[in-house]
Amino acid sequence: MTDYVTLAGGCFWCTEAVFKDVIGVESAESGYIGGHVPDPTYKQVCGGDTGHAEAIRIGFDPEQLKLGDLLDIFFATHDATTLNRQGNDVGTQYRSAMFPADDAQKAEMQAALERAQADSAKPIVTTIEPMTTWYEAEGYHQDYWETSGRSNPYCMAVIPPKLQKLRKSFAARSKAAVSA
Repeated sequence: MTDYVTLAGGCFWCTEAVFKDVIGVESAESGYIGGHVPDPTYKQVCGGDTGHAEAIRIGFDPEQLKLGDLLDIFFATHDATTLNRQGNDVGTQYRSAMFPADDAQKAEMQAALERAQADSAKPIVTTIEPMTTWYEAEGYHQDYWETSGRSNPYCMAVIPPKLQKLRKSFAARSKAAVSA
């Protein structure tokens, strides 16, 4: 059985790359959520006027990976203390947000947020927002790190440090760390 969770932690290329390396994650799809424009395009979302966040929808095996552990990885691999910003990416489309599918997910998200706040000297600004329509991003955004990211200077600057943090802090959960 596969469970799904929808998370926004800045650039979806970077977030997707992290979760594709997590044991128990079966899929990570880039897309848009939380806005008011139907069927938004990447260009529209990047413009910051649609209200959407760049996000990923993660399919995971709850027998291998508990939602709470997945959320702890989410908080550890992006900056949940900067409002509408991740590094040089600025705007509401890069906000830190979680979109619960049901009350059980919402409770897990609230607990993870509280754990993250307990470990942070700065206030956590991650929001828990209502689940709205999910729009899959254009095809060229899917599996971006594997297909195009290693030739993209932005990705090369941002993704390897995130993967290093995952592999160091969550070595038992990282596909690459376990197989090394």
